[in-house]
Amino acid sequence: MKLLAVHPSALMYTKVFLRLEPLGLELVAGAARDAGHDVRLIDLQVETHKDYWEIVQEFRPDAICFSGNYLANVPEIVDLCKETKQRLPGCLTVVGGHSVSFIAKDVLTLGDGAIDCILRGEGEPSIGPLLNGWQDGDISKVPGVVTMDFEGPEPEFVKSLDTVRPARDLLRHRNKYFIGTLDPAASIEFARGCPWDCTFCSAWTFYGRSYRTASAETIADELEALKEPGIFIVDDVAFVHAEHGMAIAREIRKRGIKKEYYLETRADVLMRNKEVFKEWSEIGLSYIFIGLEAVDEEGLKQFRKRVSLDKNFEALEYARSLGLMVAINIIADPSWSKERFEAVRQWCLEIPDIVNISVTTPYPGTEIWHKEARRLTTRDYRLFDIQHAVLPTKLSLPEFYEELVKTQQVLNTKHMGLRALWDTVGISTRLLMKGQTNFVKMLWKFNSVFNPKLQLDDHMRRPKYEMPIQPDAVDKINARDLYVHDPKGRRSRALDDATEKFVDETRMGVEAS
Repeated sequence: MKLLAVHPSALMYTKVFLRLEPLGLELVAGAARDAGHDVRLIDLQVETHKDYWEIVQEFRPDAICFSGNYLANVPEIVDLCKETKQRLPGCLTVVGGHSVSFIAKDVLTLGDGAIDCILRGEGEPSIGPLLNGWQDGDISKVPGVVTMDFEGPEPEFVKSLDTVRPARDLLRHRNKYFIGTLDPAASIEFARGCPWDCTFCSAWTFYGRSYRTASAETIADELEALKEPGIFIVDDVAFVHAEHGMAIAREIRKRGIKKEYYLETRADVLMRNKEVFKEWSEIGLSYIFIGLEAVDEEGLKQFRKRVSLDKNFEALEYARSLGLMVAINIIADPSWSKERFEAVRQWCLEIPDIVNISVTTPYPGTEIWHKEARRLTTRDYRLFDIQHAVLPTKLSLPEFYEELVKTQQVLNTKHMGLRALWDTVGISTRLLMKGQTNFVKMLWKFNSVFNPKLQLDDHMRRPKYEMPIQPDAVDKINARDLYVHDPKGRRSRALDDATEKFVDETRMGVEAS
């Protein structure tokens, strides 16, 4: 079969600070091609709907799969499916990905017959059987498949991360991907899953608290094949397992691979595995993102991040001592007052690190969703992008956005003001000489994207597609109701006993995991 894989358009945040290659979709495309199908791929982050229709007209796909990793993309995906069905009535339309895995029936209902099925869970093991089953007239036995009429068997994991390789060659504009000054940047996966259980996150509920790794040799092979000088390591928490991180580093040194790396990790992992991060700082690691989430103990407790403030600050200091550029994330709660925003601004200005501010957002698959969804002030999918307030705010909504954007502007000026711009002249010049404009364009986009009036206007637009009204919140959640992939316990985590014990000691814990 001829398959077209589609990544939807950019979200608010990714219009400015980063644009990452659609690695998950490339992996699914690679699995489909390995199964013998003819595959093409389009990324609407860097291409247009006009480009999409030109490919559809020229390629005439038998099937189109859409990546549904983000709630805010749901309306665009539904509209494309509806128009695609009008133009190609016999074409299989399927949506997969992280977010839609938790709301499969809701998305099918919105599609009103234009979406043939949802693929829940990891897409690589299911895409081949789905295409083959469609050809044979029966997809009911495909793992993870959901239609309006039936659900197939439970989704399956990839048997080994070493056996799935992304179809990177299908991307038509590889120079369009960047994160900060890593321009251009490719993305790579060292490990998949997360063994922790933060209340605001759905990575652990998607993967059933599993943690699986690719071999150091496979990772090094992929790094050697990448032409991009910048590499974003997409792991939810990098280097949980110290020996795995060291094994990759040894292979990189052995082969003489020269790249610059950006990764995300936890403060307690950084402090536990100092030698791993020191080693990586010597072989190209330059940026590290630490999800602090809160600047006080009460906030950490709310998000169930069992990392003390002292440990967080110690981790920041250690990362700086390695010469790493540190970025942290703070979650702005709808309950914040003007005084709270001001206190956070002052704290952020006192530290040298880059600070990003996002907004508390209940997502399906998170514990916050089960406890807060009934309180939603909007059911418009487009606003679920961690940059809009979807829960009641203590301040009026206009005041909340004024304070939020003021805080973001202060932090942006801190890092992109005249002095910072002077510091980046050399970087900008070097990139421009190589024809890379992503980073330079980013410097000037902030005020046109982050604007309180625009955010308010988003609330005023009539929603085309809305989430269903949610049931009453529950105080005690049956953990098994959270998961896409059923938890398999200890055997699903590639961790030694000491690391497994460390994880258990640093999580607040839910049952059935």
